[in-house]
Amino acid sequence: QVQLVESGGGLVQAGGSLRLSCAASGLTFSRYAVGWFRQAPGKEREFVAAISWSGGSTGYLDSVKGRFTISRDNAKNTVYLQMNSLKPEDTANYYCAARESRSTIVSRISTQYAYWGQGTQVTVSS
Repeated sequence: QVQLVESGGGLVQAGGSLRLSCAASGLTFSRYAVGWFRQAPGKEREFVAAISWSGGSTGYLDSVKGRFTISRDNAKNTVYLQMNSLKPEDTANYYCAARESRSTIVSRISTQYAYWGQGTQVTVSS
């Protein structure tokens, strides 16, 4: 049974930092690309960042480039999202998702991801 479990969310002031973690089990982690998506109340889910199976390729939403960094540790079956210089508009529920792919091109399309976590809430106060 595949499980993705997010952690690290919370309440932070604007300008602060958080590091989200996504711990995977029940799959051969090194075969999977992983993405982070977010959804704010009343808004559609949007792509935030993704990383290829090897960690060699990454992709980011334009509004988070230079502030967020995605990384992975395949020995720990974990993907991280380091979020710096947080803004109130980053407030959302953040989800990690996995798709089996050996491509160096990461996907920004949520429907291409087969497995999803339950999400972790990030709230940025102004």
